Amino acid sequence: MVRRRSRSREWGPPVWREGGGSSSRRSSSSGGGSGRREALERLPLNMAAAVPPPAGGGGGSVPVLFCFSVFARPSAVPHGAGYELLIQKFLSLYGDQLDMHRKFVVQLFAEEWSQYIDLPKGFLVSERCKLRLVPLQIQLTTLGNLTPSSTVFFCCDMQERFRPAIKYFGDIISVGQRLLQGARILGIPVIVTEQYPKGLGSTVQEIDLTGVKLVLPKTKLSMVLPEVEAALADIPGVRSVVLFGVETHVCIQQTALELVGRGVEVHIVADATSSRSMMDRMFALERLARTGIIVTTSEAILLQLVADKDHPKFKEIQNIIKASAPESGLLSKV
Repeated sequence: MVRRRSRSREWGPPVWREGGGSSSRRSSSSGGGSGRREALERLPLNMAAAVPPPAGGGGGSVPVLFCFSVFARPSAVPHGAGYELLIQKFLSLYGDQLDMHRKFVVQLFAEEWSQYIDLPKGFLVSERCKLRLVPLQIQLTTLGNLTPSSTVFFCCDMQERFRPAIKYFGDIISVGQRLLQGARILGIPVIVTEQYPKGLGSTVQEIDLTGVKLVLPKTKLSMVLPEVEAALADIPGVRSVVLFGVETHVCIQQTALELVGRGVEVHIVADATSSRSMMDRMFALERLARTGIIVTTSEAILLQLVADKDHPKFKEIQNIIKASAPESGLLSKV
C-alpha cells in the first residue's frame, strides 16, 4: 500500500501564467505584466499547492517521468492531477513489480535542491516534472508477530448452504469455533460476514457469535466493505488480521489481497479455510504465501497471541488446544 507521508512544512501556492497553466519560476521583478501573478518568494520549482489555475487557463495533459527502482517511464497526467491520481499512474506502470506488502513514499525532483524531496502537501501537477516511488524499509523483526491489542479476527462466510459443498466443512467449523473462543478470552475484535444470506443462509449454528463486533451481509466477494474499513479505523493500532472461512480461492483470497494492499498484515488459518475444490484451495494458498501473506494454523495463532506461560490467559488458551485440531484431508492439500 502506498501511504501519504505527512510533512510539517507547508509550501506556498503556485504562480499561474495567464492563459497558460504552469507555475512560473521565481522572480524578484514585479514587472511581469497584469496577466502574470507575482512570483512567491523562495517557492521551490515544480511545486504546486491545491490552487486551481485561473479561468481560461490551459488544461490538457502534462508530461511526467515516473521512476521506480532502476526504471524510468515517461507518461502524462491531466493538468492539476493530485496525489491519488499519481498513485494510480504508478500502479498502472509498475503494478506487476511492486511488493504490495511494503509501504512507499512518493518523491519529487526539486531543481532548487538538485535532488528528490518528499512530495509536498497538497501537490498538484502543473508543469513537466519527475517523480519517483521509494519503498520504505520493513522491520523484519516484527514481521508476523501477533499481539491481541493490534489484531482483529475476520470470519468469512461460514454459512449453512455451503455445508454440503465445501470440503471438510465440519473440520473448519470446529477450528473456527476454537478461534472465536480464543478471541473472546483475549478480547480480540471479531468481524463476521455472510455472503448473500437471503439465498445462502446465516452463519452455521455451531459458530458462536457472542460478543463479535460486526456481522455484515455482503454481495461483494471480499470482506473489505466500507463498514469493515470504518470499523478497522475505529480500532486503534490495528496491524494484523487473522482470516479464516470460505472459500479459500475466492472470498478469502480477495479479502487477503485487499487488506495487504492497504498495509495490513494478513494471517490465513490453513486449518480453518477450505473450498469446494482442493486444487483451488491449494493453488490459492500457494499464491497468497508468495505475496507475503502468512499461512499458518489455529494453534500457532492462539499460542503466539499469549506468547508466554505467565500470560494471565495462558491456561484458558491451553484448554482450547489440549485436544488437537482435526487432522483432516486439508493437511496434505496445503
